[in-house]
Amino acid sequence: MVELMKAIKLDYTNDSPQMSWENVPYPHPTAEGQVLIRVKAAGVNRPDILQRDRQYEPPADASPILGLEVAGVVEQVFGESQWRPGDEVCALTHGGGYAEYVWVDERHCLPKPEGWSFVEAASLPETYFTVWFNVFMQGELGRRGAETLLVHAGASGIGVAGIQMAKALGHRVIITARKEAQLNICKDIGADAAVLLDDDWVTQVKALRGSVQVVLDMLGEKTYPGNIQVLGKEGRLVWIAFLTGAKVSVTIPQMMEKQIRLTSSFLRPQSFDVKAKIAAGLREHIWPQISAGKIKPVIEKTFPIQDVQQAHAWLEKGGHVGKIVLTV
Repeated sequence: MVELMKAIKLDYTNDSPQMSWENVPYPHPTAEGQVLIRVKAAGVNRPDILQRDRQYEPPADASPILGLEVAGVVEQVFGESQWRPGDEVCALTHGGGYAEYVWVDERHCLPKPEGWSFVEAASLPETYFTVWFNVFMQGELGRRGAETLLVHAGASGIGVAGIQMAKALGHRVIITARKEAQLNICKDIGADAAVLLDDDWVTQVKALRGSVQVVLDMLGEKTYPGNIQVLGKEGRLVWIAFLTGAKVSVTIPQMMEKQIRLTSSFLRPQSFDVKAKIAAGLREHIWPQISAGKIKPVIEKTFPIQDVQQAHAWLEKGGHVGKIVLTV
């Protein structure tokens, strides 16, 4: 008899994808060094929506179930592991997070921060792995001491993570946002300056003291020319998405004059070993900042996992601050 668990199942029989909480086969480990997590909460991210709409093809070895980050309790260990049954963790998953149980590479788990709820802990992995990899490992923020980071869409889950991580490590942070109300919220979170993302944002950023060394950009086409203008010498432009368009025109002499470096990546296709290095970096540098109270959870809204369609709609409408999380 096939063991069953509950998970979000996708149905494409109608014109639009439907998601429902149904019985599915119980998961099994695919390699040694994995842990089974009993999921208590799962974060909602834009890649979930792209996969839902068949605009993004997950890796061939990934779970077809949506969900890239969870928090919960270790139930089983397969092979050698630093974790034991009963440990409370949050983890980056290779898909499969919208479920009662998920197997995860044990190296991609991090301790649930003391005093944080499972909902709060589930807001961490996807955004924190993304920011650590792109801003700190690829963009090398802090390679010459304290630097200035510009974060577009500062009120988003990624933006909030970028603000708090950079500030906790002693950097200056400028953000842009599309709504006036988001500017003060981002300042409350820790941003040193907040600029409305309108036709005058470049002038406003350039008027601020000091130059920008790293730009974290998820917008792409519309912000590219301004990014090049505000970056200082040896600046790094880090792309993680392209919500306003994917094509830009690079003026090579301008890049050479400032010695600007462009870097970009998707997180999910990175190897398990790379993700393990990201987790190790977070545990060494960021988790102590969380323990010290320098990083706080920022949750926009929670939904029971059965209401996943409403959760996705909330993310899609925009204007949120922080993360949207499903409770299981």
